[in-house]
Amino acid sequence: MFTEEMKEMIASQLAMVATVDNEGHPNIGPKRSMRLLDDKTLIFNENTGGQTQANIEANGRVEVAYVNRDCLRGYRFCGQAEMIRQGPLYEVAKTWAEGKMGVPKAAGIVHIDAIYSLHSGKEAGQKVTD
Repeated sequence: MFTEEMKEMIASQLAMVATVDNEGHPNIGPKRSMRLLDDKTLIFNENTGGQTQANIEANGRVEVAYVNRDCLRGYRFCGQAEMIRQGPLYEVAKTWAEGKMGVPKAAGIVHIDAIYSLHSGKEAGQKVTD
């Protein structure tokens, strides 16, 4: 599902994660730990246990945006997320954090359903994959 360009952007740019609570109030915040888990899934370390985690636990709706400002290209990854506090995926998050940041409160797992272009110009907003 992820192209090489997407993988490079995920590895090199800051993720902005958008969620919404059950009353429709949006929340957006950076997740510097966002990275690929597999060909259809992103993973991040939830360190604050704040609104992003609360919204994901409430309804799972999430969008992750990456933009490379220098070349005016980007992607919006849409899907369902879950917060994992124990088990193999949580252990993956803990291991990744060693020497980088503290022990995470949870591992955020983002299952991607669709990807849209955030490129400048005629490709803006177009769905690039199902």
